[in-house]
Amino acid sequence: MTPAQMGEADRLTIAGGIAGEDLMERAGAAVAASAKRLLGQQKNVLVLCGPGNNGGDGYVAARLLSDDGLQVTVLALRDPAKLRGDALLAYQSLNLPVKTLSTCSLSEHLSEADLVIDALFGAGLDRALEGDVRELVSAVNASEKPVLAVDLASGINGASGAVMGTAIDASATVTFFRLKPGYLLFPGRTLCGQTELAQIGIEKGVLETIVPNTIRNAPELWRSAWNAPTLDGHKYDRGHVVDFSGGITTSGAARLGAMAALRAGAGLVTVASPPSAVMVNATHLTAIMLKAVDGEEGLRSLMKDPRFNACLIGPGYGVGEKTRVQVSTLLEFGRQLVLDADALTSFAEHTNSLFELIHQSAGECVLTPHSGEFARLFPELAGMDKPSAAREAASRSGAVIVLKGLDTVIAGPDGFAAINDNAPPWLATAGSGDVLAGITCGLLAQGMPAFEAAAMAVWLHGKAGQVAGPGLIAEDLSPALRPVIAELVEKTEGTGNKKLS
Repeated sequence: MTPAQMGEADRLTIAGGIAGEDLMERAGAAVAASAKRLLGQQKNVLVLCGPGNNGGDGYVAARLLSDDGLQVTVLALRDPAKLRGDALLAYQSLNLPVKTLSTCSLSEHLSEADLVIDALFGAGLDRALEGDVRELVSAVNASEKPVLAVDLASGINGASGAVMGTAIDASATVTFFRLKPGYLLFPGRTLCGQTELAQIGIEKGVLETIVPNTIRNAPELWRSAWNAPTLDGHKYDRGHVVDFSGGITTSGAARLGAMAALRAGAGLVTVASPPSAVMVNATHLTAIMLKAVDGEEGLRSLMKDPRFNACLIGPGYGVGEKTRVQVSTLLEFGRQLVLDADALTSFAEHTNSLFELIHQSAGECVLTPHSGEFARLFPELAGMDKPSAAREAASRSGAVIVLKGLDTVIAGPDGFAAINDNAPPWLATAGSGDVLAGITCGLLAQGMPAFEAAAMAVWLHGKAGQVAGPGLIAEDLSPALRPVIAELVEKTEGTGNKKLS
């Protein structure tokens, strides 16, 4: 939930009869419990309280920790007597002196602290930290003391994950009811530490009114749209991918995608190769079929076979008019389609024609740009936060957008988006994106809707990267899909899905 949506959840809960004071008490109790786990046998806690409800959570936590016998020092950024509402009540219930937070007072108490609780601003901050506050945050970070953030490390934008001037580098964070996008998006994700989600009495029913449109990418999102092979099934039930190869010196990208599509469960995969690259492709392919396809006439002849139900074009294919023509033809035939790499760059100055063709196509389309390709296709969206940019791009293009990175965002034309957070940094290697495109196409071939196929592909890609581990290269990823898919099948069988073998 965005910070605004979380504020609405609080409002609906209070309107439903739960006092805001009670919500704050439970939030502060969750912070205190987390603080005690982090402290272990240590005793000295420094609580930094801001001028709003985040500070109120801090006052509650300080009171509870003091009642439990810990040594608690409270420093307030603003005069707490000027607080309002629940935060004022929390301050008035505090049984400790409160000192003014300044450079001097912070320096005096930081050296003694075993843990710092950051209750300054939380997820609702909407402006950059400047002046004295910026200096205070820098001093906390420079001390290298462990920090427990309340709701979100101060200085991070809860909706976008952006650092607003500067931000607390937290060791751990306690947040409430639902995560915010800022926990999953970079650079905020690197500053939250270990995140704990606490339930404080907000009922799940408020989601029916608020209807959040962002989700953390996980099997619960797409598992019901995916089916493993059945005992009475056949390879033709699982679709036939066509992966279009570039020329003789760039054909490896298509082979990476083709192998990934087969590993992801497509029943059959064919590499459509220009005649000049047939021999080099043939020397590398075994289970994957190979077909020479020459120009526009050859492509149209190939697509007359309706069994070829999902296509991947772009990796290593070449940039220019030829690629635009081939993509246009594939969209005309209405197959499920993944456009990656050169297929995207070829339309950098022809986006309107591409988007019009996608909207008119009978099949679904997935675009898989990295940040550079995205900026070329959607230059006017470059300044937006990642989920908003991906949503707007999906709406304009009519395609599912996979905006790649360590915090890949998958967005559909309906405005729904998923944020992926399981990708290891080792995936940033040549050919990794070709594998992701292949997995996506393999899932489309099996009949998955485009959004679910793209979200599952991104998750599988990340998990395969974890399995392959440090030092991986793109060729390691397809074999690493085997244990990942096997685990998914085992867990899905446990849900009583009788279609699974």
